[in-house]
Formats: sequence, structure tokens, C-alpha cells
Amino acid sequence: MYKRVVLKLSGEALAAGRGFGVDVTLVHSIAREIAEVNASGVEVAIVVGGGNFFRGVAEQAKEMDRVSADNMGMLATVINSLAVQDAIEKTGTHCRVMSAIQMHQVCEPYIRRRAVRHLEKGRIVIFAAGTGNPYFSTDTAASLRAMEIKADVLMKATKVDGIYSADPMLDKTATKFDEITYAEIMQRGLKVMDMTAVSLCKDNKMPMIIFNMGQSGNIRRVVQGEKIGSLVTS
Repeated sequence: MYKRVVLKLSGEALAAGRGFGVDVTLVHSIAREIAEVNASGVEVAIVVGGGNFFRGVAEQAKEMDRVSADNMGMLATVINSLAVQDAIEKTGTHCRVMSAIQMHQVCEPYIRRRAVRHLEKGRIVIFAAGTGNPYFSTDTAASLRAMEIKADVLMKATKVDGIYSADPMLDKTATKFDEITYAEIMQRGLKVMDMTAVSLCKDNKMPMIIFNMGQSGNIRRVVQGEKIGSLVTS
């Protein structure tokens, strides 16, 4: 169904409900699934959030300068990216971490043409450190990278199975959208992802699928075109 995809993983999801750190069992399970998708011929790029580390210092960060706090958040995404890379490589799959903040001893700097070349060679690429700029979320980074590498779709793995009219954890009457437009997300003020990211996808006609990463095999199902989660189009 798709030849090249960008998968957005939240940092909180990697913590598997523990709230902090990385759940090794879950990360290895996700890595095996991503490796299977890659082995089927799909080019996979990943953007990882950093909330599982940064949320732990969120209270202190309230008093911090916004730029310093955002820089800390970007470094947290590098930690998660290295953890995911290690798990993927243990499956025997080649993987590269490319950071928007240069740290040559740890990972490669992000260069668009080099990233595309890695994908063409069958390697999985993980984009770390967001956009490299404060005030931009990892959702926005995922949207930006999807556009830059000309991905077919942006896949956002979350704790719920799609987009709802309200938070399904709090409102039992919330209804799920199988398909929805970016304009409608903005009009309704739905907390699907950062509004900058939503606007970027809308302007560049990048389709997005929101799905539940808690169910094993969902990444493969989305790539194969099964109707799971919620499809967002312009």
C-alpha cells in the first residue's frame, strides 16, 4: 500500500504506562514489528518523542527559560532514538539515527539527501532531536520530515485507536472518526497533534493515520492498507 512511511512514536508510549524511562520489552516488540515491515520492502523512517524522560522534570521546567526546556526535550528524544536503534539492530536490520542537533560521537547529523539514500538502501532511519529548534514539537518534526523525504503517509502511533470527538478515556459518549479532514480537526480543536503540525500536513496534502500501537501487528496492518485507526486527509 505504501512505499515510504514516517512513523511517529510518542515517548510516553515507550514507557508503557510507567510514566518514566523505557520499557525494554515493549521497545523490542515494536522493533521486531518495524523490522518486519522494512523486510517487506517498505522504507521506514521514525520520529520519537521525549516525553517519557522530560515529563519527569516538567515541574522544574515550569520555572525554566522556554528555550532551555525545549533543548532538554530534544536531548530526551536522542536517548529514546538510541534505545529504539539498538532494539532494531538486534533484529539484524540496519538502522541509522540522524540528529537535528549535531553530536558526531553519538549519531549522524541530519542531512536530507543522506537520509533518503539510507532509506533507498533499505536502512531504517530514526530522526532525533525534533527540528533542532525550540518552540516546535516532535509532531511538527514528524510532519516536516515526512514532507522532506516525500513519504507516502505519516503514521502516528498512540494509546487510542483513532481520533475521537472528545477524549474517550474521559467521555464515554465520544465518537470515533474513521476519516476526517485537517480543516475539521482545526475547526473542532481536536487534540490529535500540535496545530503547527496539522497546518503543515494540510498545506502540503500529507495524509496521516492515527492508530493504536498497543495492539501487536497494527504497524504492519496500516502499511498494508487495512482500515484501522483514523485517516486524516486535506
